Amino acid sequence: MSAISTIRNLGPATETQFAKAGITTAEELRTMGADAAYLAWLQAGLPAHFIGYYVLVMALQDRPWNDCKGDEKKALRVRFDAMKAQVAASGHTAREAALNFFGVIAAPKPPRP
Repeated sequence: MSAISTIRNLGPATETQFAKAGITTAEELRTMGADAAYLAWLQAGLPAHFIGYYVLVMALQDRPWNDCKGDEKKALRVRFDAMKAQVAASGHTAREAALNFFGVIAAPKPPRP
């Protein structure tokens, strides 16, 4: 099994954050795909950041992070906003997210394809 930080554009900080969402290997991240993995990230109470999301998408396509432009970037923004709305509508409260972030409650298991 490979570390998440072995994937282009993803470093140790991203690896640490994904571990909080229950995703610990590069293979697991690739199998899940960017959207499912980022949804798990959000459900774990980790901060939403559009640049982080599209860097992840580019990383899983083995593309430079700054390759995301124009219509592709606009389409990714729509997907990102939909994921944020999904988490907000799920009733996952800010309090639960904070407790999870600090390890007081367990992170939800990410969906498996």
